[in-house]
Amino acid sequence: MILDALVRRPARGTPTAPTNAVTLDAVGLTGVVQSGETAAMKLAAVNRCLEVLSDSMGKMPSYAMVSTTRERVYPPVLELLNLRPNEAMTPFIRRKMLEINRLTRGNAYEWVLRDPISMAPVELIPLPAELVSPWQDTTGRVWYDVTHPYNGGRMRLPSEDVLHYKGYTRDGLHCISVLQRAAQVIGAGLSAQEYQGSYYANGGQPSGVLSTEADLGGYVKDRSGKNTGVLKKDALRKEWERIHVGPDKAYKIAIMDHGLTYTPISATMADAKYVENHDVTVLDICNFFGVPAYKVNAGKQSYSSNEQNAIEYVVGTLQPTINQYEQEQTWKLLLPHQRREGLELHLNMMVELRGDFASRANWYRTMTEIGAYSVNDVLTHEDMPNVPGGESRKASLNYVPLEDWKELSKQRSGGGM
Repeated sequence: MILDALVRRPARGTPTAPTNAVTLDAVGLTGVVQSGETAAMKLAAVNRCLEVLSDSMGKMPSYAMVSTTRERVYPPVLELLNLRPNEAMTPFIRRKMLEINRLTRGNAYEWVLRDPISMAPVELIPLPAELVSPWQDTTGRVWYDVTHPYNGGRMRLPSEDVLHYKGYTRDGLHCISVLQRAAQVIGAGLSAQEYQGSYYANGGQPSGVLSTEADLGGYVKDRSGKNTGVLKKDALRKEWERIHVGPDKAYKIAIMDHGLTYTPISATMADAKYVENHDVTVLDICNFFGVPAYKVNAGKQSYSSNEQNAIEYVVGTLQPTINQYEQEQTWKLLLPHQRREGLELHLNMMVELRGDFASRANWYRTMTEIGAYSVNDVLTHEDMPNVPGGESRKASLNYVPLEDWKELSKQRSGGGM
């Protein structure tokens, strides 16, 4: 198992941890965190938002380029990012797991295993977020204490060997998850969902009142006349619920005796405004995650508005997260001499448009018409081979600088005005 290596690999450096460093109870903390996450994911909106965001990040391949020339290059670390980060995971699963941890735990951590001679990365191992404790020593250097999830062993990793992807943070080191910030909304949604389940579990029928003119005070007596300690009202209610309450007992004919009458209480799902509250909860959850409502099959559905929402989703929700991933990976996965040469690691956001042929075609057409893309540039984005002559770029002659407009206008009109 991958994480078995955690207790075998020696940590570089042995600083003394601060006295207030967090001590992790692997079993207890994991159970608490996972139980809260599992409960939240019982809400369809939360589950869908997590799937949408993590799938978006998971499908984006990495590429490297020289910042000064924008030329794409292929350093060895791309094999880890795009082919196989470790023995157990595909690149998609690695990126999806990291983003789910960042959203649900506030932090996503990844251990960088390096070649002992060249110090180049040779394996990337995502770590369970609840088992990692970041802290700073007195010099300001960041360290990560990691608890083994099975045997409780501890190890200490320096900052350069841990990729740390962060959620909302006030100090740049400790983060708050989306689930924590949306706890009140999620709790309201779970309560409404529990109410709905209870409603149908009881046959979908409203409760009511059993009434009689007889005196129901005092306690039930057994056949010998001895007091049983059970109130007559409680006994009557229990017997009624035994016969009539439950999904398999709905609509059973009630037989009333001893002058009893049953009066149903006129409470319905509409009176509780369940549907309206449910819609509000879904939209609130989408706002916390930054996911357009149409992606969770909620809200108004129209092609024009959804198209604009999709653009805002990429620019407003995905791009800030992508920038963080790119900056963290560029700093810690590239070697110092590679960074000095201007190399940068990036994620290809164009894959987010692959399902929208019209938008993609318009984008490529615009970029080629203004000379920004060549035919081969377009083919590269589409994962297709280059074609002969495809490296040439073209631009329209219909637009000219204003200072040249008068002269070119004369030439076009044959020399006269």
